Amino acid sequence: MSDDFADFKTEFDAKPYHKMLGITVVERQPDYGKIVLTKDENTPAGIGGSVHGGVLAAMVDIVMLVAMFSKMREGEVPAGTAELSITYLRQSHGNQIFADANVIKRGRQLSLVEVDITDTNGTLCARGRTLYAFKSKTS
Repeated sequence: MSDDFADFKTEFDAKPYHKMLGITVVERQPDYGKIVLTKDENTPAGIGGSVHGGVLAAMVDIVMLVAMFSKMREGEVPAGTAELSITYLRQSHGNQIFADANVIKRGRQLSLVEVDITDTNGTLCARGRTLYAFKSKTS
C-alpha cells in the first residue's frame, strides 16, 4: 500500500458517514475506485436480510467520488452529483458488499461513472450510473 493511498484510506475510513454505514475503501487507481461495506447488526436491512437499497445507492455515490477524485484535471472544480440511477438486479446478501466504480468519460462539465455492486461471492446485485458535475474556476 503506497503512502498516498494509506493516507487517503485513513481519511476516507474515518469519515462519520462511512463509519456509520460500515464502509471502507479497498482500492483507488486513476479513474477507478473500490469500497466494501462490512455488514453488522446496525446495517440497514432490506427484504430477507439483504442490504437496504438506499444503502446501495449511497455506495454508488460514495465510490463514484473515490474514482472521480483519483485523477482530477487542472482547473476542475467539483460541483456535485448531477444524476444518479441504480438498477437493482437481485438482493445483496453476505457479510461484505463491494462497489467498483469506473470513470467512463470525463467531460468539461459532466463526467460519467458506472458502478457495479457485488456480494461476497462476486454476484452482481446492482448497477449504478452517475453524472458528476464540475464548475469553472470563475463561477
